[in-house]
Amino acid sequence: QVQLVESGGGLVQPGGSLRLSCAASGSIWNINIKGWYRQAPGKERELVAGFTSGGSTNYLDSVKGRFTISRDNDAKNTVYLQMNSLKPEDTAVYYCKALINSRHYWGQGTQVTVSS
Repeated sequence: QVQLVESGGGLVQPGGSLRLSCAASGSIWNINIKGWYRQAPGKERELVAGFTSGGSTNYLDSVKGRFTISRDNDAKNTVYLQMNSLKPEDTAVYYCKALINSRHYWGQGTQVTVSS
């Protein structure tokens, strides 16, 4: 069985930082973690940060310069999202998406709440 698990969410004040982790485990012979998405109440799920097929990164305009997506150098099944200068409008459930063994997976999500 394959699992994709996000962690690191929580409550943070405006201007604060969080680092989210996405880790895949199980019987994996091929994996490509696509990126991080978020969904706020009443809104569509949107791509926040991702990896392109060429190996570069792309970001939602509203998070550019504040968020950074990266891969773990030692654990290729793990991806991070460093979020700095958080704003109330960043409040959402954050999900990672991966193509594992030729099938798409979503994690269960981790809640990020930015509030004073």
